[in-house]
Amino acid sequence: MNIGQAAAASGVSAKMIRYYESIGLVRETARTDSGYRIYGENDLHTLRFVKRARNLGFSLEQIGGLLSLWQDTGRASSDVKAIALNHVEELNQRIVELTEMRDTLASLAQTCHGDDRPDCPILQTLGSAQEHVHGEHCAHQHDKDAHQPGRKTVNQPRAQKAARNPSGA
Repeated sequence: MNIGQAAAASGVSAKMIRYYESIGLVRETARTDSGYRIYGENDLHTLRFVKRARNLGFSLEQIGGLLSLWQDTGRASSDVKAIALNHVEELNQRIVELTEMRDTLASLAQTCHGDDRPDCPILQTLGSAQEHVHGEHCAHQHDKDAHQPGRKTVNQPRAQKAARNPSGA
């Protein structure tokens, strides 16, 4: 089958198939005398594997490792499990970061009047010299009022705050 048919059968676009071949993620396939790629069932299995792994959020590097393990029938399943568990931890961290971004944006949107006035706390925060990224300081214990409308927060790691205020008050 040609690349268009392989793309349709695997769910991976022809452009991505070419890209995966160019970076060595999947092996280059045989070609016809006129230079067209020819794909077989094994190629389709590999492309479907890559698609499922991408849908689970694995990086191309991780997928390369998983493909090597998948193709090695003498592999230890513990190697595969270690990659999967490491990826779970990465996903958990991304969930925390995305949740923090969502919470920051929701908080900023709450403080915006959303009317005809030019004053916009969202733009003021994005343009301020003092960075307030929810995840960078809110992961630490701090005054819950810091995110209330009208309150300015300064992004300081806990150690800096403790150094300035040794009593902990």
